[in-house]
Amino acid sequence: MNRKQYMKEQISKEKVVLSPQESETYLQTIRRRFKRHKLAMVSCILLAVLVLIAVVVPFFYPYDPAETVGTFSQAPSIKHWLGTDQIGRDQLSRLLHGTRISLLVGIMAAGVSTVVGVVLGLISGFFGGVVDMIIMRITDAIMSFPYVLLVLVAASIFEPGLWTIIFILGLVDWPGVARLVRGNVLSLRESNFVKSSQLSGMPRRYLLFSDILPNTIAPVLVYATSVVALSILDEAALSFLGMGIQLPTPSLGNMLNGAENLSILTGKPWLWVPPGLVIILLVVAINFIGDALRDALDPTST
Repeated sequence: MNRKQYMKEQISKEKVVLSPQESETYLQTIRRRFKRHKLAMVSCILLAVLVLIAVVVPFFYPYDPAETVGTFSQAPSIKHWLGTDQIGRDQLSRLLHGTRISLLVGIMAAGVSTVVGVVLGLISGFFGGVVDMIIMRITDAIMSFPYVLLVLVAASIFEPGLWTIIFILGLVDWPGVARLVRGNVLSLRESNFVKSSQLSGMPRRYLLFSDILPNTIAPVLVYATSVVALSILDEAALSFLGMGIQLPTPSLGNMLNGAENLSILTGKPWLWVPPGLVIILLVVAINFIGDALRDALDPTST
């Protein structure tokens, strides 16, 4: 054996083989951790199917959700798979459109609350002082009111409708996001990499949007999933009470409105079971996905 072959053999013996966990990227790590949650994977598939059906099918479905197409409270049949409501409108068509409305409310309300909460939380935590005191006192004042009471009062003041509900829910849910972001900013502000950027003369916008904000996205994303689920439930409750989405526009909440009648509860389950089941599936699926995201984004998780 010559010297060259000997050296190659010694190097191959001393070579360190990295485990999959050590060689994968950050996104691959998150994906691997997320896939361990079987319920979350099932929830992703279920949620994708519900969103696809709610978005695509109404364009091809033959019935208009606001049009009377059959007899009153007709039982499910081949022509109307989920029957008709109290004035003869096709229930399946209304369910599809109602699911789309509820998803829109949940996503848009979570988007509004997240944007407002992140902006105010960044400002409050980074600048501190009087600005921090003012923002936190406003946050404490909003959070001191019972959540349901605050939503009901706001809904009674403004004219009910789709964008009104999105606006109300978005502005009621932001304090939780703001407090979460502020706490992370206060912690990150004292970290070594932020201090080194300050010492190197980086402007404040660089510190906020390049150093601090990217390290705050993970907890905000997890919190936002819970806001989506909560907003769907809030919209359903407000519409059930007649303070949310107004007829003839269908939503899962106002489809449940007729369920307060005992005869409908006992004798006409097709009027309330499908929308109630869709609400349960949406909320449970989103919560499972949020739990999996929390574990996948946890830096202490393996």
